[in-house]
Amino acid sequence: MTAQPGGGRSQYPAFRELPTLPDSPERHAWDVWGRDDQVGCMNFAGPDQVRQALMTVSEGKVVSLSLPLNEPAPGLFPKRSPFRHTILMGSHGRDDRLDGFFPQFSSQWDGLRHVRYRQYGFWGGRQDEAIDSRGELGVEHWSRRGVVTRGVLVDVKGFRERRGSVLAPNERYPLRPEHLDEVLAAQGSVLRQGDVVLIRTGWLEWYLDLSEEERAGLQGSVGQGPGALACPGLDAHQETAEWLWDHRVAGVASDNPALEALPVDKSVGFFHYRLIPLLGMAVGEFWNLAAIAADCAGLGRFEFLLMSAVMDVPGGVGSPANAYAVL
Repeated sequence: MTAQPGGGRSQYPAFRELPTLPDSPERHAWDVWGRDDQVGCMNFAGPDQVRQALMTVSEGKVVSLSLPLNEPAPGLFPKRSPFRHTILMGSHGRDDRLDGFFPQFSSQWDGLRHVRYRQYGFWGGRQDEAIDSRGELGVEHWSRRGVVTRGVLVDVKGFRERRGSVLAPNERYPLRPEHLDEVLAAQGSVLRQGDVVLIRTGWLEWYLDLSEEERAGLQGSVGQGPGALACPGLDAHQETAEWLWDHRVAGVASDNPALEALPVDKSVGFFHYRLIPLLGMAVGEFWNLAAIAADCAGLGRFEFLLMSAVMDVPGGVGSPANAYAVL
């Protein structure tokens, strides 16, 4: 039993109590729920957390947190092209078909199959054989248990604007734990076990206001080197992973392309590698947070019931978020 942020005791080990990998300072949570676990930090959001989330609903207002599936257009990642939508006409009605559909093109979850940590493997230390032959870690496991819990918006953009400063959407700015704590304190928000944390940087709003030509110029720019896309996002150091784990976060999503600040600092490492394969944490990208931010500011509270219908695709690597906040 260890203390957790916000007071109280936790049945789970603190981040600094987690074991490290052989010949590596990186910590992993593979034994917290057993190495055959399929859902990772979604385990934090149990029946008690669902009941608490339902108690946040007072207005009955539903707010979508997802982009249309054909946005952001024309897309930022060269290997993820927009789908092709075909309407099939018949004498008694219509049907339609999607071709070339990439589940991680738009507002999305990265599943536990998405990335591995070097030679140590995927979540639970699994190697490719377990992934390929036994069909483990697919997004269907999240889908079948359901993603229903409390969502908490960390409105960095709104916080900065209320204080007369701007978080430049096209400049790299790593958001460290102390930045997140400052925003949460100003909002009067306290994180609880099982929360999904949504971080609004303002990047997506900036992108959606660009011209077609300006958007096209950003296609394929996520990476390194001259012309690489720069944006604010989470700091990728181990301390940020520690902050998320010690708050018992079930998932974390942002309105930017990669959750973390871009471009990736090679000396620090890719934050996905710390969160997904080592901690089993759900990572969301391209979430549409402008509308919920406005409603939360109007109500003076930044917590809500969050529901996300993950696609039941056996062996799926990722899924559209299909997410709603209920205020």
